[in-house]
Amino acid sequence: MSLADLTFDLWRTFDEVTARRIAQKTADHVGGRLSHVEATEHLGAPLHRALVKRDGQMFALIPGGRVSLGFDLNTWQPTAQQAADYAESREQGYGYGPDLRTHLTRILSTPRSVHLDTVLMAVEDETLADPPADIPAVLSARGLRMPSPDEWELACGAGSNTLWRWGDDCPLDRIPYGDDTGPHNELNAFGLHIAYDTYRAELTSDVTAVHGGDAGESVCGGYGHLLAWLPLATANRNPETAEFVHGPDGEGLYDNYSTRPVLTL
Repeated sequence: MSLADLTFDLWRTFDEVTARRIAQKTADHVGGRLSHVEATEHLGAPLHRALVKRDGQMFALIPGGRVSLGFDLNTWQPTAQQAADYAESREQGYGYGPDLRTHLTRILSTPRSVHLDTVLMAVEDETLADPPADIPAVLSARGLRMPSPDEWELACGAGSNTLWRWGDDCPLDRIPYGDDTGPHNELNAFGLHIAYDTYRAELTSDVTAVHGGDAGESVCGGYGHLLAWLPLATANRNPETAEFVHGPDGEGLYDNYSTRPVLTL
């Protein structure tokens, strides 16, 4: 089977032997070494984690195909605790709009069906050592590129339709920063260390989209518990953060941001 034919849905049907064979083929294709393959439980069915090491960097196999992305607010209801926490933040002057649904409408990407190629994506994001405008050329010299927002969302959520990659709830008795026990500390279904720290802000190939954190803005601003967790939401593109880092105010501050390299197959 060609790697171009590998899809997320097909990947989930493979037994361990077949998954390992495909993962080995992927590693050979990029001149890397197959490091790890294991079956995990995700969305009620098995999902294989396949990790490939290339030039000292670990990558996870992210199958593509036709996938659903974004967050459907029409099928979601906030819990009473979430609504109350947002209301407290509003009393302090934070949040977009009178209620949580209005706030999420502004910051989350909308539901959509897209076709994505299967890729290898870095398990860890990389802090920028050059201005954002220079990153595509820097990565290209290593045979890599920045992810698109759609690729990032698929890699993070791994097919889930929940607000965060782990579900629709978050701890509301604390903020994620400094919390070593919360769900954001776990590797995701593909084995990525992703959406794990609000002080991270991962740039993509789209200058209007930053993922996985807001560079600590919500923490430093004291926005409240729920608003401090939302930068880690899978479909959150952090539009204000993106505008800042790519605008004149963010000039020279690029070492506060990161990107997650992609290896095209």
